[in-house]
Amino acid sequence: MREGFMVMQSVAEGGLVLLGCGKMGSAMLEGWLAKGLPPASVWVIDPRPSDWLKSTGVTINGALPKAPAIVLIAVKPQMMGDALPEIAAMGNGETLFVSVAAGTSIAAFEAAMGAQSPIIRAMPNTPAAVGRGITAIIGNNHASAAHLDMAEELLRAVGQVVRLESESQMDAVTGVSGSGPAYVFHMIECLAQAGEAQGLAPELAMQLAKATVAGAGALAEAADETPAQLRVNVTSPNGTTQAGLEQLMDETTGLPPLMARTVAAATDRSKELARG
Repeated sequence: MREGFMVMQSVAEGGLVLLGCGKMGSAMLEGWLAKGLPPASVWVIDPRPSDWLKSTGVTINGALPKAPAIVLIAVKPQMMGDALPEIAAMGNGETLFVSVAAGTSIAAFEAAMGAQSPIIRAMPNTPAAVGRGITAIIGNNHASAAHLDMAEELLRAVGQVVRLESESQMDAVTGVSGSGPAYVFHMIECLAQAGEAQGLAPELAMQLAKATVAGAGALAEAADETPAQLRVNVTSPNGTTQAGLEQLMDETTGLPPLMARTVAAATDRSKELARG
């Protein structure tokens, strides 16, 4: 707790520039302000600031400090070319750059900001918008342990943070947690549709599907047992759950091979996009 306070104090003293304040940027900023980061210490660059952003008291589209403690890049990849020149002059110094933009490599940021710049690449996912995200981070050779601690503390505002061993792992992270929420949303759709097929009203089927997936996820995260053990715990021999799982767990037609193909396809696409 004390460490988190010290990080926020350091950021408050040096200043934070947030490049892009859409859903992800807004979720992070809301978390930082709630943790005590003074609005006067934050500069936001965004071409279409929301009414909420205007109400926070941060500086919007104003003159930037020359050497802020941290610059967090949260623009869409296609906007990167226009956005980076605004912060390029801060490179090769003490300012830490943290990117939550998908698909942009550390090398690309080093080319734009200078190879001596401390840079951390982060991959959050969409549940960050409700404070339940998980973010993977990896730094370049100039990102120190203190830099990683600072980035982790800031990104904890929207959920859990894990550290990678190499940037090459980022494609697999994209395939699992980056794209994963969409897989789960589709599972909710399919579960509800299957309920409808068995005679439930559409609204009821969807309510049951949403609550079941959300509740099971919360239980899996909170429990000491593994998901495999939790599955065993609720599967009575020759019962209804076993009957359903025999279809779902089929090694040829069930979920295991389908999920393997799904994650592999997303990972491969991430690698293709990185190559341009």
